[in-house]
Amino acid sequence: MNDGPADDAVPGGRLVWDLPLRVTHWLLVVTVAGAWATHYAGTQWFEWHERLGYATLVLVAFRIAWGFVGTRHARFANFLRGPSAIVDYVRGRSGAEPAGHNPLGALSVVAMLAALLFQASTGLFANDEIANAGPFYGWISQETSNRLTGLHEANSELLLVLLVLHVAAIVWYAAVRRRRLVPAMLTGRKDDVPPGEGIANSRVGRALAILAALAVALALAIRAAPEGTIALF
Repeated sequence: MNDGPADDAVPGGRLVWDLPLRVTHWLLVVTVAGAWATHYAGTQWFEWHERLGYATLVLVAFRIAWGFVGTRHARFANFLRGPSAIVDYVRGRSGAEPAGHNPLGALSVVAMLAALLFQASTGLFANDEIANAGPFYGWISQETSNRLTGLHEANSELLLVLLVLHVAAIVWYAAVRRRRLVPAMLTGRKDDVPPGEGIANSRVGRALAILAALAVALALAIRAAPEGTIALF
C-alpha cells in the first residue's frame, strides 16, 4: 500500500506519524487519565467515568483498525517483529533505528492496546455493587458481572504498570539514546529518517469514516442493551 512517501526532508525531519494516530494517542492520554480520576472521585462521577470509558473503547478500536488500514508506520505489519528481533534490538545488533516503532516499542504498543481494550470492554459489564453498572450489565448475570468487575479492577493495576513503564521508556530514550519521542508524537516528524521512509498524507478522511462507524456501532449496541438492576442482597 503506497502512502506517497515524502522524500524531501524539511526542518524537523520527515513525516512518519500521521495525524489520526497522533490525535488518538493524545486523546487516549486524556480519556484514560480522566477515567482514572473519575473512578476515585466517587459515585457521583460515575457518568463521566462511563463516558470516558466509551471514548477510550472507540479510540482503542480505531487504533487497532488503523493498524491494518492506516498509513505505513501505523500498520502492525510494518513494525511487529518476533522474539529474536526484539532480543537483537535490545543487544544493539539490529542495525539502524527503524523510522517507525522499534521492535521493543512495538511490543509496548500491543501490550498497551490489549490492556486498554480489556479495561474498556470489561467496564461495559461491570458494576460498583452500589447503584451503578455498565450498559451491558443487563445481558449477563450478577455473578458474571462481579467477576468481570474484579478483572476490571485488577487490570487497572496492570495498566498502571504499563503506563509507568511507557513513561520510563520515553525518559530513558531522551536521556540515554538522545532521542526525543514526545516532539515526534506532537509534530509527526522524526530526524534521521531515510529517503523514501516518510509519508506524504495522513488519510484523515478514511480515519474519520472509521471513527464515526465505530462510535455509531457502540451507541447502537448501548441503546439495544436491556435494562439491568443491581441485586444488593
